Amino acid sequence: MTDAAPNPKPALVMDMISDTKFADEAGGVLGEEQIAQLAGANFDDPNLDKEQIAFDDESPYPEVRSAVANTDDPDMPCQTIRSWIIGVAWAIIIPGLNQFFFFRFPSVTVTGIVAQLLSFPVGKAAAAWLPNWKIFGYSLNPGPFTVKEHVLITIMATVGYQSAYATDIIAVQRVYYNQIYNFSYQWFVVMSTQLIGFSIGGVARRFLVAPPSMIWPINLVNCALFNTLHSQQYAGIGSRGGISRERFFIYGFLGSFFWYFFPGYLFQALSYFSWVTWIRPQNTTISQLFGYFHGMGMSVITFDWSQIAYIGSPLATPWWAEANIFAGFVFFFWFLTPVLHFTNTWFGEYMPISSRISYDNTGNTYNVTRILNADSTINLEEYHKYSPLFLSTTFAISYGLSFASITATLMHALLFFRKQIWTQSRRALHEQPDVHARLMSRYPQVPEWWYICVFLSMFALGIISIEVWPSEMPVWAFVLALAIAFTYIIPIGMIQAITNQQVGLNVITELIIGYALPGRPVAMMMFKTWGYITMAQALSFTSDFKLGHYMKGQAMFSSQVLATIVAGTVQLGVQAWMFTNIPGMCSTDQPDGFICPSTEVFGTASIIWGAHICSLGQSLDSIFNRRCYWTRTPILKGANILPCVSGVHMLLGAPQHPTHLPLLIALVFFFLIGAVAPVIPFILGKKYPSLKYVNYVPVIFNGTGLIPPATAINYVPWAGVGLSSSSSSDGATSRGGQNVLSAALDSGVAISILFIFFTLQFPKNGTIGANNIAKWWGNTVMTEGADFAGTPVRPLAPGQTFGPSSW
Repeated sequence: MTDAAPNPKPALVMDMISDTKFADEAGGVLGEEQIAQLAGANFDDPNLDKEQIAFDDESPYPEVRSAVANTDDPDMPCQTIRSWIIGVAWAIIIPGLNQFFFFRFPSVTVTGIVAQLLSFPVGKAAAAWLPNWKIFGYSLNPGPFTVKEHVLITIMATVGYQSAYATDIIAVQRVYYNQIYNFSYQWFVVMSTQLIGFSIGGVARRFLVAPPSMIWPINLVNCALFNTLHSQQYAGIGSRGGISRERFFIYGFLGSFFWYFFPGYLFQALSYFSWVTWIRPQNTTISQLFGYFHGMGMSVITFDWSQIAYIGSPLATPWWAEANIFAGFVFFFWFLTPVLHFTNTWFGEYMPISSRISYDNTGNTYNVTRILNADSTINLEEYHKYSPLFLSTTFAISYGLSFASITATLMHALLFFRKQIWTQSRRALHEQPDVHARLMSRYPQVPEWWYICVFLSMFALGIISIEVWPSEMPVWAFVLALAIAFTYIIPIGMIQAITNQQVGLNVITELIIGYALPGRPVAMMMFKTWGYITMAQALSFTSDFKLGHYMKGQAMFSSQVLATIVAGTVQLGVQAWMFTNIPGMCSTDQPDGFICPSTEVFGTASIIWGAHICSLGQSLDSIFNRRCYWTRTPILKGANILPCVSGVHMLLGAPQHPTHLPLLIALVFFFLIGAVAPVIPFILGKKYPSLKYVNYVPVIFNGTGLIPPATAINYVPWAGVGLSSSSSSDGATSRGGQNVLSAALDSGVAISILFIFFTLQFPKNGTIGANNIAKWWGNTVMTEGADFAGTPVRPLAPGQTFGPSSW
C-alpha cells in the first residue's frame, strides 16, 4: 500500500501482538465489546462467525483466513524494473484491445483475471531470461519472480482495463452531435473523470481498507489465485488430504475452458436454456414469463458459467447477501413486475416485459433524432408531434429500485454504520486490531498531500474542459457532481466491502441533472460521469488498496495513477484511429460489427432524460391549469427550478389526465420507500438479533441493478450455486477451496471466450461454421419465437398507436 521501500526486517515477520493473549486477558470468553474490538466492526456483522474466531494472529473472518497469509517478508522484491516494465506494457496492450472491441458487437473483453493469469508466465519468463544487469543501481533481474511483483503488475494491468466511461462522451459527441474537438479536450475529460476519485483514497482507506470487517470478498478470490500460482503456504490452507490447490486449480481451469465450447459455440441453447418457450415458441404470454431474452426467465436453467457469473461470482459473494438479492429479485421481478405488466400498467402490454431500449407509441425503438434541434438541444414542439417515451415494465421497476437504493444507502449508513464511521475517523491506521493492518503499519504510508495534488490537478482539468469548450455545463454543476460522489463513497464502499455489491449513482445523477439543466444532453453526460465514475473509481482504487493490504504489496498509489494515465491515453488514441480509419463506424450496417452499441445507449440516455424532464414541466402546466415558471436564480446560474408544483398533486400523479406522467410520479415513491425500509429491520433487530442477515436493505434494492440487460438467467442460477456451495462448505479450508474454484472457473471461461473469438468468430468476418454449426437446432432454437423477437402481448397493426392522445 506504500510507495516507499520498508526498512530492513527479518525475512519472516509474524505479528507480535498475540490474539490469544487478548483472549486470555478477556477471561477466555469474549464479550460483544471484545469481539467488536477484535473484528473492528462496530455493527452486527453477518460475515463474522463469533463462535469460530481464531486467536492465533489471524483474521477473525474465516473467508480471509482461507485466502490470505498472515505473514510478510519485507525483503521480498516488489518495485523492480521488470515489474514496472511489464505492468506498463499490460496497461498499454489490454486497455487498447478492450477499447478496440468495445465498439464491436459481439464484443470480447480481456478481463482482470485474464491479466492476472497472463502476468504469471510473463513474469516467470522475465526472471528466467533477462540478464542480471544494473540500471541506475537497480537490478534488471533481482531473482525469482515474486508474488508481490505479480500483485503490482496485475493492478497496473487491471486498474484501467475497461473502456474509460468518459470515452463514450467523446464518441456520442462525434456520432450524435457532430462535435469533434481536439485531443486536449478529450484527454482532459478522461483524465479528470478517471483520476479525481483517487483523491478520496487517503480518506477512504481509513474506513474501507484498514478495518478487518471490510473484507472485500472479490479480492479474496484474487488472493487465493495469487497464492495458488506462487504456491504460498499459509494457515488457511489446512492440513487435509487430497489434491493440492495448484492441481485443483488446473483441473477446474481446464474443465471450464473446454466446457465453454459447448454453451459458447457448439450448443448455444445450453446457455439460453429457456426450455419452456421451446414448447410453444409463439405464445407471447409464455415468452414473457419464461423467456430469457425479453422475458422473466422462469425457466431458471443455464449450463453456462459466464451467464451464472455475469453479475459476479456466486462463490465469492457471502451467502446471506445472495439470499437478500434473490429475495428482492423474486418479489420485485417475479411478483410485482408481472402484476404491473399484465394489468397493462404504464401500457406495458404493448412492449416486451423486459427490454433495455425505449419505445415510441408505435412499439418501435424511440427515434431520438426526431426531437433534436440543429444545436442538439431538445425541440419540444417536435417531441409533442412525435411520441412520448415508454419503458418496459422491468426497465421502469429497475429505475424505481435504483431510486430506493440511493435513500436506503444513506439511511442504512446512518442507522448501522454511524458508530463504525465515528470510531474509524478517530483511529490511526497503525491502531487497527487486524493482523494485516499491523503488518502493513511497518511500511511508510502515502503522504496526504499526494491525494491533495491529484484532486487539485484533476479539478483544474475538469474546469478547463467544461469552460474552454462548449459543454453547456456550468461550474456549479461540476462541483455538485463531485459532492454527490464524495457523499456516497463511504456508505456505498462499506456496503460493497461487506456484501460484494456496489450501489450505482448513474440513474440518480441523470435525474438530478435532468431537472437542473433540462435540454442539455452533453451536460447531462458529463454530470453523470463525474457524479458516478468519481465514486466508482474511488472504490476501485480502494479495492486495489485492500488487495495490496492483503498481499503486503507496495506502490499501490503510484502504480494505479501511472497505469490509469497510460491506459486512458491509449484508449483515446485507439478510439481516434478507429473513427478515422474504419468506414461506417457506429452505423447500424457496419460490415465488421463496429456498430457501437454502448455509444447508442449512452447517447439515447442523454436525450431521454432531457426530453422527459422538459416535457414534464409542460405536462404539469396543462394538468394543474397553472403556469409553473422556470426561474433562474443568481446562486445556481443556469439551474431551472419548478417552485410552484404542488407536492400533493405531484404525488397523486393526476390520473384524470391520461399522460405518461404517472409513471414518473410512481417511481418517485421509491425514494420514500428506500428511506423508510432500513428502519424496519433496525428496530426489529434490537429484539431479534438473527435479523442481522436481512438488514442490508440497500442490497435488496440494488442487487438487481443490472436488470436490464441481465435477466433471471443471471440471478436464479447464481443464487442457487452460491447458496448450495455455502451450505456444503465447512470452515476456512472449504471456503479457500471455493475461492480457488471460483478463480479457476472464471479464468477458464475468460480464456475460452478469447480463444473462440479469435480463432472461430473473428477470422473471415465470422463466416467460419456459418453454414453448418451456426445453423443446427442447438444454435437456433433459442432465437426462434416470440421471446427472441420481443413480441408484446398486445402487438399493434401497422399505423396503430398506443398510449395517451396528448402529452
